[in-house]
Formats: sequence, structure tokens, C-alpha cells
Amino acid sequence: MIKGKIIKGIGGFYYVETADAVYECKARGNFRKMNLTPLVGDDVEISVNDNSENRIENILPRRNSLVRPPLANLEQLFIIASIVDPAVNTFIIDKLIAIAEYKKIEPIIVFTKIDLDDSYTGYENIYRSAGFKTIVCCNVNKRGADEVKKLLSGKTSAFTGNTGVGKSSLLNAIDEALALKTGETSKKLGRGKHTTRHSELFKVNGGYVADTPGFSSLDFEKCERILKDDLFDCFREFEPYFGLCKFSTCAHINEKGCAVCEAVRKGEIQKSRHDSYVQMYNDVKDVKEWEIKK
Repeated sequence: MIKGKIIKGIGGFYYVETADAVYECKARGNFRKMNLTPLVGDDVEISVNDNSENRIENILPRRNSLVRPPLANLEQLFIIASIVDPAVNTFIIDKLIAIAEYKKIEPIIVFTKIDLDDSYTGYENIYRSAGFKTIVCCNVNKRGADEVKKLLSGKTSAFTGNTGVGKSSLLNAIDEALALKTGETSKKLGRGKHTTRHSELFKVNGGYVADTPGFSSLDFEKCERILKDDLFDCFREFEPYFGLCKFSTCAHINEKGCAVCEAVRKGEIQKSRHDSYVQMYNDVKDVKEWEIKK
């Protein structure tokens, strides 16, 4: 057995980086019976065979895993949003943050295309005040690229966000040797064209980073759902108000005596963040745990 890491998966083949080479492998057949799918980022054990396909024999225990993007063992999730073309959608950012928090992955917010619109400071303030590392980037002059590059050192990270926000362009600004394909936003459809077709780990500045396929609004519905009882803990700026509500059953929506709602009224919690919490809560308030795990 040789240990390695899956750095790319495409068409049923997995490319596993080991200490001495990258091997093309197929997955062992009974993974399907175990309802287990190898993911980019998985640490695995493989068998190397001269006269037949190399094979992934074991998937080692995961630190975490995501459905969208389909990755494992992440330490950081860079949530990329463009100021325009396509426009910022704070609910998408907030849901991705909540998923990262739930999975114990550090979310980092990156706003791109700031050369096209100077309204980014308002969005920057929303996330910095909530306690998140927030970076603004311009791929024209490479502003912010070095800051992102430093954060990649020694970590396994992923870039995620809507199609067309500039994930691949930012990676190219960080490391020109990657030469990733990029695309313009479709003027007719008002959204980006898919340029990244699969998830793949690249070595950048002593770490691994995945450029992932962008998603549309429909694709976004396939992201993980977080049960209502776990949602509070996925909004870190709510934590100082834990246990301060008048009623122990408070859902922090609009109840009388809610410490979180009062903090929103005072401007201590950003209204857009609370609005996202309310929307996420309402989306799952009737969902049971067994429905998510089935």
C-alpha cells in the first residue's frame, strides 16, 4: 500500500499524489456499496499494479467534507464574490460561511472586481465587523493577491463562489504558472460562463488550493442544509448573546426579549447577516435530522 492524496478526479479516474509520483487510479468497487465516494483532498491508500489499473483501496479518516464543492480535508474556504458582473449576493456568501463554520473550516471572504465599482467598502465592513478575514482584490493590478497568497501557505484551501466571480483569474494573479482558463460573464444571461469543469488541487506557496466549478442559483440549492438547532453556532457574531434572550426557546427571529434581535436594532449585528440567518432558519425549520441524512 502507498499513501497519497487525491489531487484531481474526473471521469471516474482519480489522480493520487504520493511522495514520488502521481498515479492514475480507479476506486475500489465496494466503495459504492458503502455509499462512499472518493473526493479531491482525500488522503488514501492505493495499490500500484503493473498489469492492471492502479486502485484506491482505502480512504483514510476525513477531517471534513463538502457536497458543494465536492472536497475533503479543507482548512480554509475562500468565498469569492464579485462586486459587479455578477453582483454581490449576501445570502449566498452567508450560507457558504455557515456551511464552513459548521464543518470547522475557516471562512475567508474575498471581493473581486473592485476596479469596476467602488461600493465594495460597505460589503467589506459587513464581514469584517462580523469577525471574518476580508480581502478586496483587483486582478487588473493584482491588489490583494499577495495577501491571499500568504494565507495559502501550509494550508489546504478551496476557492468557491458563483460562476463568473473571478476565482481562476485570482489564482492566476497569485501564481502565473497555473495558467488556468478564465471566461467573461455572459452579457445576455447576466451570469458567468463555466470555465472550471472539475475540482483540482494545485500546489501554491507551500499549500494546496482547489479551484472549483462555479455554481448557479439552482446548483446552490444542492449545498448542505444545517438543522435549525445548529444554525445559531454558525453565525459567530451571535455568540456574545448566547443565553441572554428572555426565553430559552428563542429562535432569534423576531421574538420578544431576543438579545440577538436587539443587537441588530442597535447596529451591533449587521442586518443583512441576521436576514440571512432568518431565511436559512425558515428554510429548514420543518426539516428533521433523518431527512437530511437519508
